[in-house]
Amino acid sequence: MVHLDYRDARPIYVQILDGIREQIATGVLQAGDKLPSVRELAGMLAINPNTIQRSYRQLEADGWIATVPGKGCFVCQTEENARREQEKWYCAFDTATASLIALGVTKESLTQRIIDMGGKNEQC
Repeated sequence: MVHLDYRDARPIYVQILDGIREQIATGVLQAGDKLPSVRELAGMLAINPNTIQRSYRQLEADGWIATVPGKGCFVCQTEENARREQEKWYCAFDTATASLIALGVTKESLTQRIIDMGGKNEQC
């Protein structure tokens, strides 16, 4: 479900938050989908259940998921959340693009790189 990178500077709970948000924003997880229980996900990731609980609590506070007592955690309607996530990534893109241009990378080179991505979901 979520991939953890122990070399990543972000705390584990933030990696879980970001991973679940990304899956919701990209449609991997749909509104109404049930998330694994805290204990189940903690077992799958081999981490402390309190870390999962912290992530789930933040996701709920941000409106990404809802907890139904006795049933579990479910993905909420996501149009607004997806829009916010998209805006966050556009901002990161704009910042990275401005930095690259300041380093002398041409707009044509950046455009070609985007075209070459062609929908691939690759990360450096």
